[in-house]
Amino acid sequence: MSPCEILTSAREEEKAGALPLLLDDYAITSNGFLPEEPPLKRLPHPYYSPWETLVECLPTAIAEQTLRQQVDGLPILSTDHLAREQEWRRAYVVLGFLTHGYIWGGDTAAEILPPSITRPLLAVSHHLGIPPVAAYASLNLWNFTSASPANDLSDLDALQALHTFTGTPDESWFYMVSVAMESQGAYIIPVMLTALHTLSTSPPSRISSSSLPTATKALTEMTTCIHKLGNLLDRMDEHCSPQVFYHRIRPFLAGSKNMVAAGLPRGVFYDEGDGRGEWRQLRGGSNGQSSLIQFLDVVLGVEHAAEGNASPDSDSKTNGHDYGRVAGKFPVSFHQEVRGYMPEPHRRFLEDVAARWPGGMRKAVGEVLMAVGGDEKEERFSNEQRALREAFRMATKSLAEFRNKHLQIVARYIVIPSRQLNWSQGVNLATASSRLRATSSAMGRDAMSDGGAELTGTGGTALLPFLKQSRNETFRAGGFHVQ
Repeated sequence: MSPCEILTSAREEEKAGALPLLLDDYAITSNGFLPEEPPLKRLPHPYYSPWETLVECLPTAIAEQTLRQQVDGLPILSTDHLAREQEWRRAYVVLGFLTHGYIWGGDTAAEILPPSITRPLLAVSHHLGIPPVAAYASLNLWNFTSASPANDLSDLDALQALHTFTGTPDESWFYMVSVAMESQGAYIIPVMLTALHTLSTSPPSRISSSSLPTATKALTEMTTCIHKLGNLLDRMDEHCSPQVFYHRIRPFLAGSKNMVAAGLPRGVFYDEGDGRGEWRQLRGGSNGQSSLIQFLDVVLGVEHAAEGNASPDSDSKTNGHDYGRVAGKFPVSFHQEVRGYMPEPHRRFLEDVAARWPGGMRKAVGEVLMAVGGDEKEERFSNEQRALREAFRMATKSLAEFRNKHLQIVARYIVIPSRQLNWSQGVNLATASSRLRATSSAMGRDAMSDGGAELTGTGGTALLPFLKQSRNETFRAGGFHVQ
């Protein structure tokens, strides 16, 4: 059965009430976490023409270093003329690009965001339940158009970003790889929900052997799906140059958290005018904010530790804003924290899935195997139980190997470029990372080693240790030994 047929079948099951959760309640569509309809290319009300006019020429304004002057001259517009949810999302995209363009579009970072952006951005982000930054949702989920006649959003070659900071095809391709992956993975969402439901409807000792092949087939399909995601990720360097990404694109993706070296020691002051405003330190857009990847973790039962993976600053609370805090659980892992940067319905979906099936497939499969005789001795397993266990191990292994691909991308697109001389006189994430590397090398240590100073990701984490830890935790969930 093809992915499209699987998704169609699952949708029919949902309408019939067979799926344990109603995906429509969580703004999950036939495109997964992407919207059903293409994002708006322009806000319909002419009141918002000043925003639209400026974002249309954003790359030119940044290149000519006139953006800040133009933003400072914008009128302070209200959100009163935003009606449909599509319009709120469009406003979030536009204001997110203007915000990061303003902050990072000069020789040095701008520490103060003016009221013309701050006030409407705070209102829009409050409505959507997302922090006032250019998050994954504004850069990817709601920032695309497709030329595919069949509206196949997994057709990477037919996708185009609506907006970029640089105007380069490299930047559009970088975003669209993620969009294609989100679409490609959409069909696995109802498939895995059905599988979890199948294994949890009865006590493990009473689950019939005829039910196990359903879960096994779902896990096997998940392995296939993850391989397809990896194939899309492998296409990154078809149209995105590591040099262009590192020096021109990546600086604009940075947030204001852990960006001292890049010129934001206190974060950014969101000036609301009339003497009001506050300093905020927020994470920038990153693929860690993808609800799809976190869904794969949740349904497999991959657990990410709170300690060690959010360095250099594991505290997610910033000036009273608890983005991503989980009630009663302190501290939280980076993976849990960045759910606060996802659209609210998607965040709620992940939380509900985790609450309904704690431990995911790892726990469910383990209980099925233990039910044989109180232990997991293989000689007691039936053929169906062996197949289920192997399918689970292969699914977790494929996700860990996908994270290995991500590490390889980071090596090509960030680590290697950071070792090369950067002649720019400006201060941003790229120049700060390159200077960090040069300083560490001069001191006789490797900036990529555990003992040296670490590269910081756009989300504010110590990049390589975080990614390696996430990969190792995924391997361990499948029972694989990792040093």
